[in-house]
Amino acid sequence: MYILECADHSYYVGSTRNLEHRLWLHDIGEGAEYTKRRRPLELVYVEEFAQVADALAREKQVQGWSRAKRQALISYHGDQLPDLSRKRFTHDDESTGAL
Repeated sequence: MYILECADHSYYVGSTRNLEHRLWLHDIGEGAEYTKRRRPLELVYVEEFAQVADALAREKQVQGWSRAKRQALISYHGDQLPDLSRKRFTHDDESTGAL
């Protein structure tokens, strides 16, 4: 599971079996429709999983998070995650997985 920060400072959450190849696809504008219009991109977070199903589950979980909660994860402030889960943020577009 990985998180990219886009040129507009939004986040894109994805997963892949081959991160280097997937990042190359994002860089040339073929990785995802969302990132195609928001280049350049910066890889800001990565988690590795032994099972594909676990990576996909984590991707879906993080896609549902607020921007603040994603930022806490990226900054390794895991202690803030429970508090951020209880707050409501109106700026989120959780349906696309990107903020």
